[in-house]
Parts: sequence; C-alpha cells; structure tokens
Amino acid sequence: MKDRIFKRKIYERMLEWKRKSNGQTALLIKGARRIGKSTIAETFARQEYESYIIIDFSIADGAVKELFLHISDLNFFFLGLQSLSGVTLHERRSVIIFDEVQLYPVARQAIKHLVKDGRYDYIETGSLLSIKKNVKNIVIPSEETRISMYPMDYEEFLWAVGKTGSYELIRYSYENSKALGDAVNREMMREFRLYMLIGGMPQAVNAYLESNDFSAVDSIKRNIIELYIDDFRKIDPSGRISRLFSSIPAELSRNVMRYKVGSVIENATASRISELLMDMADSMTVNFAYHANDPNVGLALHADFNCFKMFLADTGLFVTLAFMDKDYTENEIYRKLLSDKLGTDLGYVYENAVAQMLKSAGNELFYYTFKETDSEPGCTAGPVRSYGIDFLLSRKNKICPVEIKSSGYNSHKSLDRFHVKYSGRTMQRYLIYTKDLKKDKDIFCIPAYMSALI
Repeated sequence: MKDRIFKRKIYERMLEWKRKSNGQTALLIKGARRIGKSTIAETFARQEYESYIIIDFSIADGAVKELFLHISDLNFFFLGLQSLSGVTLHERRSVIIFDEVQLYPVARQAIKHLVKDGRYDYIETGSLLSIKKNVKNIVIPSEETRISMYPMDYEEFLWAVGKTGSYELIRYSYENSKALGDAVNREMMREFRLYMLIGGMPQAVNAYLESNDFSAVDSIKRNIIELYIDDFRKIDPSGRISRLFSSIPAELSRNVMRYKVGSVIENATASRISELLMDMADSMTVNFAYHANDPNVGLALHADFNCFKMFLADTGLFVTLAFMDKDYTENEIYRKLLSDKLGTDLGYVYENAVAQMLKSAGNELFYYTFKETDSEPGCTAGPVRSYGIDFLLSRKNKICPVEIKSSGYNSHKSLDRFHVKYSGRTMQRYLIYTKDLKKDKDIFCIPAYMSALI
C-alpha cells in the first residue's frame, strides 16, 4: 500500500516556531499514537533544513542511547551521532529529531543542554508524555515549545480526498451567513458523513484512497484501537482504563448527563480513579467535556472535574469501537450513515464528531445541564424537566451555548430555556444539525460540517 504524505495545518505552526525560536527552544509535538507526528516531523526536516538526523527510540540501538550518557561532552555526542547515522550536521542548518521521546526520558532531559549549546535545532515527538514512568527521575526541560497534534480535521480530510474547494465554500457560507442551497448541503453532508465513517487517522484515510473499501479502512482502525488498548494495559495492568475507554460509545448512547464511572467499574467514582482519568486525558486518545457548574466566562474556574462526558478523539475510531465485537458489515452506524438514516438513537455519533472538531480547533470542552419546572406563565406548575447544553464556548466576555441535533431542525428547547436564565451572559446561540445554514430569530442554525468555524 502506498503511504501518502498528507498536508497538515500543524506545518505552519512548525514554521512559526522555527522562525521565532531561532534555536532557543526545542519543538515538542505531542499527541496520540498513529496521528502522523513522526511523518510531519520528518517531512518538515527534509523540506526546511539542509540535513537531519532522526532517532526513533522505539527501535534505537544501545550505541545511540549510550551517547546520551556522554551529554556533558557535546563535541563527542555530535561526532558519535554523525558517525552512527552517516549524516553530516551543519551548524544552524540541521535538525535532530527525537521520535517517540517518551520511550527514552534521558534524551528528553538532555534537551536543556542541547538547546543551550545552540548549534542545531531539535524536534521531539511523543505520546503519553506525562505518565509517571515517562518522567520519573528526570528534569523536564523548560526549553520546549509544546504544541498538540490531533487526527486530521475535516478540512485536512477534504484536502486528502481531493475536495480542496469544498471547505472554501463552507467557510464563505459561514462567514457571510449565506445558505448553500439544499442540493449543495446534501452533497456537503454526504462528504461529512464519509469523514465520520473514515475518521482522521492518516492510515485509515490512506487505506480508503488506496482501496475504496470500508472493510480495509475498518481493519486499520481496529488495529489502532487494539494498539491503544495495549498501551492502556501497560499503564494500568488492572484493565480499568481499557474498560473505561472501550465503554465510551455505550456511555454516550445512554444519553445521560455524564459518564457514569460506577456503571463500568464496580464501586468506582471519578474522584477515586482520578489518576487513571488523568492518564487517559494525557494519552490524547479521548476528549473530556467537563460540566460547568456556573456557565460564565472562565469556564474552567467553574468546572466539575468529577462530572464529565468522554469522547473518542477520532470519530472514525468511535464508529469502529462501537461495534468492535462484530464484523464491520454488521455495524449499524456504517449502514445508517451511508444511507443518511442516522436517527436520534445514534445521534451521539454527531456529538462525538462535533467534540472532535471543536477540540482540534483549539477549544476546551464544557457542557451544562439544569432542571426547571415546565410551565407557562399563569398556569399551574408542570413537571420538572431536565435540559442540557451540549457544549459551552467562551468568546470574548460572553459564552456561546451549542445544541446538537442528529437530524433536521425540530426544536431547541434547551437553548431557549438557557437564554431565559442567562441572556446577559450569552453572545450567540448555535444549533448544529444536518440541514442548510439559516437564522431562527437569534439562533444560528448551521450544518454539522461547519462546527469548527464557531
């Protein structure tokens, strides 16, 4: 299978680091495994430097690792690297890549001395960087510019599949509040559903382009999920993290206000397993949305970190994980997404997709739930009903509530009730659904593929 190198937005941030840092910091690219960190680092080195050395610590031999024990003699260190790699380094025109640096913490600690020396640039890639065993007994360098990398977002996916003009039209429509028309929106939603099925893992996208076969794509995604579960078992041999991860689709499908840890691990609470949850967050394989107890600017200040929803960082993996125990041909989500019949019973797939898009666009995720008596003015009080805002986004000195519908426009009671309670705090209300862009009074109704533009 041909391995393609896809255009990624992080490349521009890497260029900015190179220009601004000028050797004063190393660049640390952190993210989940198999999202393309190594590929983008080597592509950048090849295109932006005269020469480069890449040290992959997942396969590095003892001779390379032993060089880091002589870091006090940098002349010897650099001569050794050049001799072992067969690459000549040029001062201020070469870069050294530490790939999967979490596997050899001594190398990460050496960054402080290497950056101070100033002869070359340094790029580190890693996952699970804050896990205890990966930082034990080392001094974490402050001379790092750290950036997060995520699976391919929707725009990057469109670039990959040759639909380079689609997102320009989407952006124009959003920025000018101009409807696309039903026919165009249907085509755009078809493309977006394809993204939801395939996801943004480069290997899965490559498999789709090579084979045009969902079984091949699903096989790649299953391998990645198994890799993640194996990693979790290394962190937590008891298997609790693996169970929490594997249960994400089931927990979302219950359409409850939070992830119920106790329903997955007997007698467990979020506070009791907080360290395991932190390890899951550090893996960047999942996205957490925390409950905002007071929906106001500075959402993190009012968040309940023991009350959360959990999503997969990649919706393509989510679709596969939901039916991991069956063949992909039995996957109800594949069938219904392809036929555009994903009803409210599977609406949590859209919620996961929106979470992924908002996160990759730089947003931290928060949500809000509240209860109110359902009654009209002057009438007898009705039953107490629960309402939920799927996501809250902070913009300037206001907040933007977001409600998600998995089908066409029906109603937005939660947005309406929220506005009554917090109109003074609200900037813009958003309803994300499957139909064309429109305004419903002061509610901005946008198709799901525009989510990252909010």
